[in-house]
Amino acid sequence: MGPLYLFELASSQARYLELRQSTIATNVANANTPGFKARDVEPFNKVLDGMPVRLATTSPSHMQLSAAETDTRKTDKKDSWEVVHSGNSVSLEQEMIKGSDVNRDYSMNSAIVRSFHRMVLSSAKT
Repeated sequence: MGPLYLFELASSQARYLELRQSTIATNVANANTPGFKARDVEPFNKVLDGMPVRLATTSPSHMQLSAAETDTRKTDKKDSWEVVHSGNSVSLEQEMIKGSDVNRDYSMNSAIVRSFHRMVLSSAKT
């Protein structure tokens, strides 16, 4: 049996979600601090895009692609932070949306890990 990268990937995403939740909590805590600039962490898929997956060539008949042809990075999306008169750029509505995104991603991560764990246990029993 080969290494199970899914658990490592799920663990990395859980650490990412923990960091993002902490950043959101800091933004909310400083919603009334004059001059405070809202922060966010880089999206998880962008972090993964930084490590492009290369196609495996296991047969001489497979096509050879250059690194530029297999690169799947996206372009950056412009942030839409609004700055109020005090110089604070925290939008509580945006922080709530980001918090619900973290909750949804954590629930999905847990469900995938739980399903994969059950699959590994059932294969070990047979």
